Amino acid sequence: MQAKKRYLILFSAGTCLILLFCFGGIQVPLSRRGSHRRDDRSLTGYHLGARWRRLSGFMQAFSTLGKDSSDELHGHMSPRQKRDTNSGLYTGKRCRMETCFDFSLCERNGYKVYLYPQLKGEKLSESYQNILASIEGSRFYTPDPGQACLFVLSLDTLDRDQLSPYYVHNLKAKIQGLPLWNEGKNHIIFNLYSGTWPDYTEDLGFDIGLAMLAKASISTENFRPNFDISIPLFSKDHPRTGGERGYLKHNTIPPYRKYMLVFKGKRYLTGIGSDTRNALYHVHNSEDVVLLTTCKHGKDWQKHKDARCDKDNAEYDKYEYREMLYNSTFCLVPRGRRLGSFRFLEALQDIFLHPCVLMFNWSETRSWHVSLLSQIPSTVRSIHQDKILSLRQQTQFLWEAYFNSVEKIVLTTLEIIQDRVLEHWSRSSLMWNSLPGGLFALPQYSTSLRDFPFYYAKLGIKPNPKFTAIIHVVTPLVSLSQPVMKLLVAVAKSQYCAQVIILWNCDKALPAKHRWPATAVPLVVIEGENKVISSRFLPYDTIPTEAVFSLDEDTVLSTTEVDFALTVWQSFPDRLVGYPARSHFWDSNKERWGYTSKWTNDYSMVLTGAAVYHKYYHYLYTTYLPASLRTMVDQMSNCEDILMNFLVSSVTKLPPIKVTQKKQYKETMMGQNSRASRWADPDHFAQRQTCMNKFANWFGTMPLVHSQMRLDPVLFKDQVSILRKKYREIERL
Repeated sequence: MQAKKRYLILFSAGTCLILLFCFGGIQVPLSRRGSHRRDDRSLTGYHLGARWRRLSGFMQAFSTLGKDSSDELHGHMSPRQKRDTNSGLYTGKRCRMETCFDFSLCERNGYKVYLYPQLKGEKLSESYQNILASIEGSRFYTPDPGQACLFVLSLDTLDRDQLSPYYVHNLKAKIQGLPLWNEGKNHIIFNLYSGTWPDYTEDLGFDIGLAMLAKASISTENFRPNFDISIPLFSKDHPRTGGERGYLKHNTIPPYRKYMLVFKGKRYLTGIGSDTRNALYHVHNSEDVVLLTTCKHGKDWQKHKDARCDKDNAEYDKYEYREMLYNSTFCLVPRGRRLGSFRFLEALQDIFLHPCVLMFNWSETRSWHVSLLSQIPSTVRSIHQDKILSLRQQTQFLWEAYFNSVEKIVLTTLEIIQDRVLEHWSRSSLMWNSLPGGLFALPQYSTSLRDFPFYYAKLGIKPNPKFTAIIHVVTPLVSLSQPVMKLLVAVAKSQYCAQVIILWNCDKALPAKHRWPATAVPLVVIEGENKVISSRFLPYDTIPTEAVFSLDEDTVLSTTEVDFALTVWQSFPDRLVGYPARSHFWDSNKERWGYTSKWTNDYSMVLTGAAVYHKYYHYLYTTYLPASLRTMVDQMSNCEDILMNFLVSSVTKLPPIKVTQKKQYKETMMGQNSRASRWADPDHFAQRQTCMNKFANWFGTMPLVHSQMRLDPVLFKDQVSILRKKYREIERL
């Protein structure tokens, strides 16, 4: 009898589980590669295989429900819900990636984004032009709709306020007429403003269908989790590229400032948003909590003027907004007419108080309902100074990594969607929420944190103390006394050398194997792809180590110098570490950036003719940087080292590391007719000046950072016996 009961219970439980699974009550996560390195890092595409989800049945069922059951659904809706349905808010209300996105488009060609061609006569706001330009300049862009996984409209959808000069009329008909619209499937729509006075609803004025929405001021009621993306509201003056760095230049201990909590903005006397800002005066104390509002809003504000307006207006004019932000520990970001506010990005440059945003870790921040406004001052005062400092550092990181330009906001949006599409290669929370951020930690390279140069300290490990030397050769072998032969022998003798790769970019045929000297480590000879200079930074599968020692064929280094550079790199695995240094400067007369090789008291670059760095930068150089910059470098056969310095400093926000070297670093002149004679070419230096400005223009800022630090061996030049010094040979150079 007891056995029968057990079987009956098991049968019932099993039946319930099956029913839950069938009706979506249980979600089975896709398998992921935890900490294993990818076997194939080909740049030609993504090998997705059987990992792709095939949900056509679910999509068909959803589409049928949306059409055939509309009358039945309307019967259970309130009048406002029916009105919202007709305006497009509820048509795709139940959309998720699994139901409204066609993964097969991405399976065929990878994650590519197509921009519709601009229609004649259609006006575009400057902000929307910046969004489209950011997409077109990204590595995701494709001009071929047949290759696309994601589609972006050329019709301006940013401002859907009917009173706006940028409001596009008849948008519904224009979108429905697009041949690729397909009810919005695999489309993303960008929007900053929706609705108009007096209600400011989230009605866009057209049916978005099955499209994803990247929207500012989106409510939790209309936000579709794991489908829509909440973006910050940004002004038309927000820079397209580059962007300012945060205001936090150094950490002050204790981290308190003149004000504990501030806000300065309009006080809406009537209508939506008025309740929130009208309540701020209850906690304002004119001392450490300064919450200022003005009634001067709109042409007829005096008609609605109340007893507090004159006092509020007078006190409002006493304070300068930027000065308040800079001198406040916390900044309050209350809603305005719409849910979003420009103050979010303005405060993010300093320190902020704001509710959660999808994808990033805002768990340490605070948010309150307006009814709990009186609790805010006591709550922020109770936050420990260590926590305040941590919050301040995190906001600086988030601002610089994701929000300080339109380009970063757009690329972050595209990367979030890519993580959803390629879920088995998606970034971890640590990648998104720690330096250098998700835009530079590309999971297509690896999903293991230990394969990147940024996370060794967080993982409690050190990089492997071995390197692969890549010697770039452009001149034919003539004799065993050539500099490249001496360099090869010196590098191969290093205790840290695991392998030497000869990158043969010479016009002559590959020399026979016996022409190369015998070495104790493997010697691999690779013929450069198309014999272009950027091939030295390709992510070759034959590189087995984390560290790469990049060398020009005419570099003169001893084994001791090689050993010391690798030892230093182990302490700075995310930086370029090398010997020959160069610098940049701003030429105020010509109003452009300049390049100098003069020996000065600081530097901002180390040449990759003798530098060690993590091999991940080969992958970033090849996949992150645009083809236009790499083509420019290849056509000139110049500036690849400058471009690599720009890239690494852009990622780390730090300068390279210069190590001790002999007094002079001379590039060997190999003859005027040789490809190696570029150092003797009078155009070579002028080209490098041009490169500096071309690169700075693409990055939108100057990422190079000056440094006055040089690392020498301990006891270097000290008055002790040479026998006591580990790197004694460096003393003799």
